Amino acid sequence: MTPSADGALVGDRLPVVVVGAGAMGGEWIRMLARSPSARIAGVVDLDVDLAASTVAAAGLDGVAVGASVVEVAERAGAAALINVTVPQAHRTVNEQALRAGLPVLCEKPLAPTVAEALRQVALADITGELLMVSQSRRYFNHLAAFRRAVAGLGPLSTVNAQFFHADHEPGFREQMAHPLLVDMSIHHFDQLRALTPDEPIAVRCSSWNPPWSWFAGDAAASAEFELASGARFVYAGSRCTPGLQTSWNADWRVFGERGAASWDGDDVVRVEADASDVEVPNGPEGIDGSFEEFVTALRSGTTPQNEVRANVLSLAMVEGAIRSSERGGERVVIADLLEESLATALADVRNEDVAARLASWTSAADGIATPAWGSAPATIASGGAR
Repeated sequence: MTPSADGALVGDRLPVVVVGAGAMGGEWIRMLARSPSARIAGVVDLDVDLAASTVAAAGLDGVAVGASVVEVAERAGAAALINVTVPQAHRTVNEQALRAGLPVLCEKPLAPTVAEALRQVALADITGELLMVSQSRRYFNHLAAFRRAVAGLGPLSTVNAQFFHADHEPGFREQMAHPLLVDMSIHHFDQLRALTPDEPIAVRCSSWNPPWSWFAGDAAASAEFELASGARFVYAGSRCTPGLQTSWNADWRVFGERGAASWDGDDVVRVEADASDVEVPNGPEGIDGSFEEFVTALRSGTTPQNEVRANVLSLAMVEGAIRSSERGGERVVIADLLEESLATALADVRNEDVAARLASWTSAADGIATPAWGSAPATIASGGAR
């Protein structure tokens, strides 16, 4: 779909179909129902009764409901799709939508593996549709203030982030092999990439499950990422720690040549540097901010934060950390992981057009280098371009 070519993209409210009516889907539906930028045209779930009850609970009328992504989208006249399914279903739903000519805003993580993510990059290239990942924790006004403070510190030495919580989320999360790294740390790793253009190049990680944990997989981890400049990102976290809990956004400390800055993950930003700027903007936050940038990109043709190519590196941080942990803390090089993932994607793909696109890349780094969507970074009050 060409930016602003469809009248539905130019009007005040974008007609969208939401896929997934579970707990997170319900949160999205409630947000979209109050958004001045959206009109919920359809809701899809394999459990059609659940989809109908979620729509009714949100007080919505005239919303198409069903189990088929393409059928409901066509019947509803949707101009875009919000993918809030479980991670294992993300690629299937995204592919159906992109091939049907619908731009997609997909909940994180984009895919269980980088190989699956690269297949989606290739399909976005082929279809020319926008595929954006909703990394909603980029969209906090105090994170934007913290980013400006970090930019004033000069070259960095160390970035520290700690996340400690005790959250009970019955369902697929408590059965994951790596519930911290896959479902929560993806946010914090992506926030690191929002804070600084100093990209990660390698990681060493250890993960474990405390004996009292109610998670089936590793609910705790520590990781050290080497950044391109030689600086380090040091991360520690747990989803089953009952005391001294941090913000969901983690607790941050950044140390550079000209001073230091901290953010408690909520509403306290501190700077100790020669020049300090902690002015906090006023913009939409969380999934509201993610959706507003998605709509802005569709209407203006600008490239949003976490357009699918940009998000691949955040996912690679997660997969690299998991690989390292499963190999006893071995150093994992992100560039090597990307190339191995491209080889896996080529071996697994069955669609000839996607296979041809992947094969045309000189490397995985080449494939994710230049977004096919948009011509310039979009800037919003709470997020802005990196």
